[in-house]
Amino acid sequence: MTGRIPMLKARDIMRVLHLLGFQKMRQVGSHIFFQHPDGRTTLVPRHGGEDIGRGLIHKIVREIGIAPEQLSEFL
Repeated sequence: MTGRIPMLKARDIMRVLHLLGFQKMRQVGSHIFFQHPDGRTTLVPRHGGEDIGRGLIHKIVREIGIAPEQLSEFL
């Protein structure tokens, strides 16, 4: 991936999280909490079919411990 992080749907982010070994732990309303066995956690908002903004995707990428460039490998 060159340039900016793409805007993605929540289902795309959740698919990447599952590929990386994260498990859905709980959900409160439209916010889903994921945790990895090594302790890393993140929260993904799921608001219908809306895209998740680049800033929030960047935050999720930091929380799960991968480089933004690696995100495209899992999409």
